[in-house]
Amino acid sequence: MSRSERIHMIAICGTGMAALAGLLKKAGHHVTGSDQAVYPPMSTLLEQDGILCKQGFSPDHIAPDTDRVIIGNAVSKDNAEVLETLGRKLPYLSMASAVAGYFLKNKTSLVVTGTHGKTTTSSVLASVLNSAGKDPGALIGGWVNNFDSNHRLGKEPFFVIEGDEYDTAFFDKGPKFLHYRPSHAILTSIEFDHADIFQDLSAILNAFQKFVQLIPKEGFLLVAAGSPEIDQVVQNLPCRVERYGSEMDEGGQEKEVDWQALSIKQNNDLIEFDVWYRQKKMGRILSPLFGNHNLKNSLAVIALCYHLGLSWDDIQQGFRAFKGIKRRQEIIGTVNDILVMDDFAHHPTAIRETLAGLKLRYPSRRLWAIFEPRSATSRRNIFQKEFTSAFQQADQIVLTDIFSSEKIPAESRLDPEKIVSELNALNRQAYFLSTTEQILDVLENQLSSGDLVCIMSSGGFDGLHQKLLTRLRQSV
Repeated sequence: MSRSERIHMIAICGTGMAALAGLLKKAGHHVTGSDQAVYPPMSTLLEQDGILCKQGFSPDHIAPDTDRVIIGNAVSKDNAEVLETLGRKLPYLSMASAVAGYFLKNKTSLVVTGTHGKTTTSSVLASVLNSAGKDPGALIGGWVNNFDSNHRLGKEPFFVIEGDEYDTAFFDKGPKFLHYRPSHAILTSIEFDHADIFQDLSAILNAFQKFVQLIPKEGFLLVAAGSPEIDQVVQNLPCRVERYGSEMDEGGQEKEVDWQALSIKQNNDLIEFDVWYRQKKMGRILSPLFGNHNLKNSLAVIALCYHLGLSWDDIQQGFRAFKGIKRRQEIIGTVNDILVMDDFAHHPTAIRETLAGLKLRYPSRRLWAIFEPRSATSRRNIFQKEFTSAFQQADQIVLTDIFSSEKIPAESRLDPEKIVSELNALNRQAYFLSTTEQILDVLENQLSSGDLVCIMSSGGFDGLHQKLLTRLRQSV
């Protein structure tokens, strides 16, 4: 796959597919694509890279001289372009196998995986390596502000990749991360998620167990301490396994922790902490990443960078230079000292950790949590009780109805109204509001200067963020 090829990508506007398209174009290939829904930010990224993206799916979109087709996991075998590919007997690949074939050969593949935190952790890892002059390649499931992109080609041996456990394609139902040839890896957490493809937690454990067994004996695996699920999947591995944890972890550390964050304090808009490695103090870090979950994500990056040979000064400088990620505690506007924030959190654990981090960073602000159950798991009643607990750190809570509720059987649907009722019974101020206009009306009437509004969804939430900012500006 070294020569320049003409490549067509079906369902190109997915985050991973668009990133791969950009990498292929930068590597000298001619890339076209198509998708049913073409909209920013991925359409903007493709346009910036000079990649033609056609609306909808049609056999005519695949040019006669196409060398290879890459098929995203969002389409099925009966897709018109998939049928054309199969009928013409064109070579085709999944996104994950294309990443491996085109970009991971002869590379030191650094894979960040886990139920939570992989986008943040992989973004920080790539940014710190780049700050240290290592010029890594990267493919990440979020928009990294340091790169103004979700990917970079890089020239050096390191390639940072967010390892997704979601299935690969209609012709490959295994997890994507099994394709990524890990030299070293970070495993942040394991919980039940992706209820649309995994039957239960044991199925997820099996997937992660297969992944960690791919790490060679000379590799490093950094894992969060205190997780029975992680402990179960990392037994008897040939590679070196090290654990990381924070003094803020509930219940302390039951197992020996190799890397620890201690003496934690807030320093204006930064978190400051000491890093200890096996009872030896390595130094002090200032990081813009708040919350215990991000402390642990930071420790994982520090540990891996240390084992990759970065100096302590390089690591410190890389953290100070990190500019954040879109849709991860991203402040998108301020009106009358009301902060409006966008966050991707959609799993109860992610919501709880996000809200805890915000209370730590903005202790004097009244915190509003606005949530749209949109992901495959959050729309189901699997975590009905856990959602009630997850929102309790917010001062005001708004839940809306689940997205596309008709696609979930009635007996399996999450009940947001019940969550709101339970929160009110716990003396939390909570609302169930079924439309965007109702949410805007309540917020416009009740928000005060100094409030923080965190809007959480795995999708666009009907443009609520910008609509709210517009309303607030009009009312000033």
